Amino acid sequence: MDPLKGRFKEIATERFKEVRKIIKEDGDKVIGEVKLSQIYGGMRGIKSMVWETSNLDPVDGIRFRGYTIPELQKVLPTGKGKEPLPEGLFWLMLTGELPNATHVDWLTNEWHNRGGLPPQTKKVLNAMPDTTHPMTLFSMGITSMSDDSVFVKRYAEGMRKSDYWDAYYEDSMTLIARLPYLAAFIYRKLFRKNHQIDPDKRLDWASNYAHMLGFESSDFQDLMRLYLTIHADHEGGNASAHTVHLVGSTLSNPYLALASGMNALAGPLHGRANQEVIEWIFNMVGYLGTDTPTKDQVKSFVEKTIEKGRVIPGYGHAVLRQPDPRFTAQRIFAENHIQDDNIVDIVWKLFEVVPDVLKGLGKVKNPWPNVDAHSGAILVHYGMKEYAYYTVLFGVSRALGVLAAGVWSRAMGMPLERPKSLTTDWIKENILS
Repeated sequence: MDPLKGRFKEIATERFKEVRKIIKEDGDKVIGEVKLSQIYGGMRGIKSMVWETSNLDPVDGIRFRGYTIPELQKVLPTGKGKEPLPEGLFWLMLTGELPNATHVDWLTNEWHNRGGLPPQTKKVLNAMPDTTHPMTLFSMGITSMSDDSVFVKRYAEGMRKSDYWDAYYEDSMTLIARLPYLAAFIYRKLFRKNHQIDPDKRLDWASNYAHMLGFESSDFQDLMRLYLTIHADHEGGNASAHTVHLVGSTLSNPYLALASGMNALAGPLHGRANQEVIEWIFNMVGYLGTDTPTKDQVKSFVEKTIEKGRVIPGYGHAVLRQPDPRFTAQRIFAENHIQDDNIVDIVWKLFEVVPDVLKGLGKVKNPWPNVDAHSGAILVHYGMKEYAYYTVLFGVSRALGVLAAGVWSRAMGMPLERPKSLTTDWIKENILS
């Protein structure tokens, strides 16, 4: 048994016993209450699921196993770069323990050994027209690999429920290993005339992804390490994570569960927002006729956007009540690595202008930038100007958290998710009468 799986089994076995004891002794205790406004408002804020890998704090932002992003940047192994390696975060999310360099090196090598794309996936992708949206190809590519599922094979053979997590782990490890290959293949197919680049197995997971995309600078490799770390998880209630959790609860294999989550991530109200932010910024540049606008010009365009009944993309969040630490991490990266970039400068001017404008409306609970407000400008700086692809980067990262959480769900024996729905007539008769 590999070292990560072995350590997970030890930890999960103890947690399984602990959870069963909690259910038996305290299962009738009530957590919170549900309001009609929440039922009609997308179940916003209803506490209704367990997600072991991360928790979202309204002030501190995302905590991965208790660690904030700035703390992770200090304690996770960085390899040959300055930013934390995503391999280390995956180890932390799965075990709750900080990995050392040996653990991370093993995981890098393991993912290299499991990497690559099966022939049927390349055939599926190449059969699609180059006008296909990258997220469509990403979802199709993930689904096409499900024939390789260990979970499906073992389940058909009569696998015990207590062993579900083991098969889910095997699929998740292989899937994570393959995702950079899949994502890079899609990028090179759509935007580089299908000129594919062979992997470099001397590199870590994120750096090899950057290499296969065709970006060789050490700064871009560090950006990928940071990007794939900070987007990896955002507790379980967001649309993509919850979708993976729901589909996984049916015992669909991790390939199908992740593909479902990526379809949710592709939505404009979720992961596609990063694409909309940079498009909106370039619309501003075109409207104003300059990429060096003054703060007053930026403010005027922001106000015109609001007057048209549109939101300011990249601002606001369902939970956060402070600037998103993921935005801050990207801003610090840009301050350290990027000089005199007009588009990045616009992002910073927006940060100075937008919160005050939104506060002035008197209706906005969170006027601060979220993770999507900055990422596109940095990618454009390094030459990745294909905005439609940005959500694929997000998806590669998010797979780390949702698949780690999926292994935990199977280890804890989480049942099929089946909430109760109501009709408005029932509510009027039983609640409002």
